[in-house]
Amino acid sequence: MIPKVKAWLNLYPRQFWLVTSLVMFTWLFQSLMWPYIMLYISEKLGLQLSNVTWLMTLNAAVGMGTTFLGGFIADRFGRKWVIVLSLAITAIGWFFFCTADTLPVFALLLMITGASSPLYRIATDAMIADLVPDSQRLDAYSVVRMGNNLGVALGPAIGGYLAYISYSIAFTVIGVGFAVIALLAALLILESKPSTIENPTAAVAVKGGYLQILKDRVFIILLGGFTLNRVCTSILWLMLAVYAKHNYGLSESMFGFIPTTNAVMVIVFQLMVTKQVNRFRAEKAMIAGSLIYAIAVFSIAFGTGFWWFWLCMVLATVGEMILVPTTTTYTSRLAPVEMRARYMSLYALTWGIGSALGPLIAGFTNDYISPQAMWYAAGLIGLAGFGVFWWVARAKNRKMPEAEYLIQ
Repeated sequence: MIPKVKAWLNLYPRQFWLVTSLVMFTWLFQSLMWPYIMLYISEKLGLQLSNVTWLMTLNAAVGMGTTFLGGFIADRFGRKWVIVLSLAITAIGWFFFCTADTLPVFALLLMITGASSPLYRIATDAMIADLVPDSQRLDAYSVVRMGNNLGVALGPAIGGYLAYISYSIAFTVIGVGFAVIALLAALLILESKPSTIENPTAAVAVKGGYLQILKDRVFIILLGGFTLNRVCTSILWLMLAVYAKHNYGLSESMFGFIPTTNAVMVIVFQLMVTKQVNRFRAEKAMIAGSLIYAIAVFSIAFGTGFWWFWLCMVLATVGEMILVPTTTTYTSRLAPVEMRARYMSLYALTWGIGSALGPLIAGFTNDYISPQAMWYAAGLIGLAGFGVFWWVARAKNRKMPEAEYLIQ
């Protein structure tokens, strides 16, 4: 058993495991309160959801701006210090949630965390692509997701318990956690940015920056599909805790087991799912994953309690395990090495757009139509994302030079 574990660990360089471990802890601390943040703000300020969801849109909108900036800086100056500085800023933002008691203060803090969080994610994604050969990247990103979900497995359950005791304690723990991770990153991580450009024609192409990426028609179309899926995802993760408590009396401590189930499933089954996904084209995997996810979110509207919501999360997790590693690997393979962080930043931008639009759609449908309507809307948006992936796979006249990758 031990020799097998050692052989598995030796598949990737030591720095890969270091980065993966640090990223895992960022997800642990982030997930302590993220499922409950909307619930906390709405109850503390006594506001309807539609009067609070714009804060999450603000958080995501600011993140979209820094997503562009982070990709450029990480490509130009390196990955390490983007990671360290953004983690430190994130720590400061979470510390001050303890004292926030007005809408403008919450808005400011969510702007700070929204600006900093995408930066370390983009830089770590690019660093992992730097460290791992192309042929191993799908498996490597699956390992990273397992680590992330180990953090998420613990985070919501611990966060729900801490919130039951004191939200202030929970926010302090998050701030301290991010500060420690920033310090460890500064001391232990080595820069991974390639020092030379192997392809001389690529040196010319990179001058075009993001405008050059716009010429990659396949990638731009796929970004639309990614974005629609992210809208669906953001509604699930930001709104389910609020929906379950306000409509069915499900407490934070009880709800914590639902996102924990998601994380445990990824830890246990991700590599097995990835092995099966390896047998198919990336486009087919994205079609299957997005369809399963959309059906799961749509189905929440028909539930009335813990076990139905739990089953919907189980189904959504199956779709997620198929979709997310595939889209991440697909993006890294489309990207020229000298523009990798910028491709990853546009990929990350889809999360920002989804997180900006999702709360607005959910808040409006919840307050002005019905609570169930937001799940109908989320599911239909997810199905639209499925439609984009289906169209890309079926379009016979598309030209996909680098995009014709098999995920293998």
